[in-house]
Amino acid sequence: MKIKKISQPQKPIKRLKTFILDTNVILHDATCINQFQEHDVIIPLTVIEELDHFKRGSQVINLNAREFARTLDSMTGTALFNGGVSMGKGRGKVRIAISRGIANEIKEIFKEDTPDHRILSVAFEWNKKVNGRSTIILVTKDVNLRMKAKALGILAEDYTTDRINSVEELYSGKEIVEDFDDEIIVKLFQPPYEIPAKLVLKKLNSDAVPNKFYIIRNSNRSVLAYLDQEMGNLRKVDKNIIYGIKPRNAEQTFAVDALTNLDISLVTLTGKAGTGKTLLALASALNVRKNYRQIFIARPIIPLSNRDIGYLPGDVQSKIEPYMQPLWDNLRVIQDQFTETDKQSMLITNMVKEEKLVIEPLSYIRGRSLQRIFFIVDEAQNLTPHEIKTIITRAGEGSKVVFTGDIYQIDHPYLDSQSNGLTYLIDHFMGQKLYAHINLEKGERSELAELASNLL
Repeated sequence: MKIKKISQPQKPIKRLKTFILDTNVILHDATCINQFQEHDVIIPLTVIEELDHFKRGSQVINLNAREFARTLDSMTGTALFNGGVSMGKGRGKVRIAISRGIANEIKEIFKEDTPDHRILSVAFEWNKKVNGRSTIILVTKDVNLRMKAKALGILAEDYTTDRINSVEELYSGKEIVEDFDDEIIVKLFQPPYEIPAKLVLKKLNSDAVPNKFYIIRNSNRSVLAYLDQEMGNLRKVDKNIIYGIKPRNAEQTFAVDALTNLDISLVTLTGKAGTGKTLLALASALNVRKNYRQIFIARPIIPLSNRDIGYLPGDVQSKIEPYMQPLWDNLRVIQDQFTETDKQSMLITNMVKEEKLVIEPLSYIRGRSLQRIFFIVDEAQNLTPHEIKTIITRAGEGSKVVFTGDIYQIDHPYLDSQSNGLTYLIDHFMGQKLYAHINLEKGERSELAELASNLL
């Protein structure tokens, strides 16, 4: 009697994909071709031409353009223009696609001959060429180009490698704990103003991480507290006046504590306009200035309506002044806490003259030594994750880096609340011993400013 073999169910064959990259993806992340695993990557020749325009300059996009060009150049031979070059064992291939103009189907819909339409044409032609054997996907950070692709029946996606899942669940750096034992709260008000964390960790929930702040309260009293780097002690946090600036709420008090804590090397402050992010960072820097060689305050220049600063009149200095003015305004607010002849006001003036306090565009800071520097980066939500990484990795011994920004107020055309560098940093650094974060919720600029921020 023959025994009939039972055939094993075959594993479904994984369908490979082919990703076509837009220029903005490469400028966003020079290592992007390494992020597609076993799938193939196509780079339209138009993208190479566009990258050529970005090679000169000192901004991150210029560095990315040069780095990507070097990566392609290292792939020797003509295979890059023919069958493609393998990116390694178990990985897909990368190739450059040469197209002869724009496909007629594209011309009929989009009359202009633009780089975007040429890239779209490559995706369209390859979609017909593979005839279902592979899934063609256009990867671009340009929303409009994704919409055009979808209108032509081409799959299109954002580049999401450095995108977080949810802003709503983003670490806030603080927590309110209700119904706390009155005896423990009383102990925090008595010397040495701290208690062993092991006594309260269960009460602080499972979300307890190093450098987290707490509002602890019961029906009788409340206290502001901080869980130290080693999670060994819970310490009382006092409301301290820093260089004439007094914190007006619990979050601002927490921010000042983190900013003036010399053991914390990296701080992020988020919040809407008027919550005091930049002002507190600058006042704190002045308060602890003796521990640092210099104070740098910088912000990225993101021209409004995507118009380059070259459109503005005057020389380079006059072009960048409007972008730096908010930083000088914050410095003026601090100086206004004192009379002109006051020692602290004169100190600020002298620090600016002697370049102990420097306010410049972020691109001007590049290349400088960041040893024992208190470095504040304002409007950090307009930076990419790679730009954030570049800044932090330049921090030398004894430096402190502070990023401030509003993750919902983004001027960069290819970033949003989930993909910007500030959000990415908060998501990845939560729980690190050298890092603290506070989300400032209440606007303190004025009642009118708070009302406008909430309603408009």
